[in-house]
Amino acid sequence: MAPENEQGQIILVLEDVEETAYLIEKMLKGSGYSVVVARTEEDAIFRARFQSPHLILMSLGLCPERLLATAQRIRRHAGLSQDVAIVIFCIPTIPEGAEMEVDKNVYVTRPDNFNQLRDLLHRLLCRVPSY
Repeated sequence: MAPENEQGQIILVLEDVEETAYLIEKMLKGSGYSVVVARTEEDAIFRARFQSPHLILMSLGLCPERLLATAQRIRRHAGLSQDVAIVIFCIPTIPEGAEMEVDKNVYVTRPDNFNQLRDLLHRLLCRVPSY
């Protein structure tokens, strides 16, 4: 069984496909997380400034290099600490089931299923204190 979040941690979800964003939000809320959804980089920066997320989960229709640059801009422009993990998911250039750190506290993954993604998020969030 997947671990449940009992700390009310905030996950900022940056997803440009509405249906996918809705499903991710529903699944994360079902695991006890507070979820803030953004559809664009600018919206994510705005929401991160005011919501102080504990983790950013993102998937946009960009190449991996542009996704990494976007993740770094969001963290920098929102004034977030390097302790706020960023997870970029559904990267087609890595094997299914893979997860790896590609920059300081920035991870890419191509999960086999939602449980794998939820477990990764839980492991990363267990490392940071709740505010």
